[in-house]
Amino acid sequence: MPTGVAIRDAREQLFHAAERVLLRDGPNALTSRAVTTEAGCAKGVLHRHFADFDAFLAELVLERIAQVDARATTLRDSAGTGTVAGNLTDALNELFGSVAVAIVALITSRDELRTRLRRTTPTGVPILTEASAGLAAYLTAERELGRIAAHADVDTLAPTLIGATHLLFADRDGTPPETGAVHKVVTAVIAGVAQVPPR
Repeated sequence: MPTGVAIRDAREQLFHAAERVLLRDGPNALTSRAVTTEAGCAKGVLHRHFADFDAFLAELVLERIAQVDARATTLRDSAGTGTVAGNLTDALNELFGSVAVAIVALITSRDELRTRLRRTTPTGVPILTEASAGLAAYLTAERELGRIAAHADVDTLAPTLIGATHLLFADRDGTPPETGAVHKVVTAVIAGVAQVPPR
């Protein structure tokens, strides 16, 4: 790219480039040079916007966490519509069908990145912790509507759903699991608490 040519939305362009490298080549291939090459820009562009590469990666994760939080609001607002298992299946497919699995691998492979992310996510795995909180909020709303049993421990159900579904998606080459496989896991996890609300 010629010097002096402005890049529109440079941050997002770099984030998308990093995700492409991450999905295609894995966390070990993710370097500042790989990102800027993928984005088609000079290496200095990244360092103009971020203090260092780990700061860039932390911002990438935080940006994706914000997307997870926005989706969680949409999921919570869907309480009372469709079926509980169907809503959870759609939400989990959307979460893990995105770059979330690759980002989890990135976080676990970089100590400095984990340290930075502890400032906003002090416990658990960043992105999965926030996704779990979103599922718990949705399950709480469904419990209030009577579609989940009053005794249901939503704070245990939510991470159970995250963990079980993550195992379906993790370390897969190529095609993700079928929706039916995700639905089967969801149905099994909530089997003891799903119910038809009284009319």
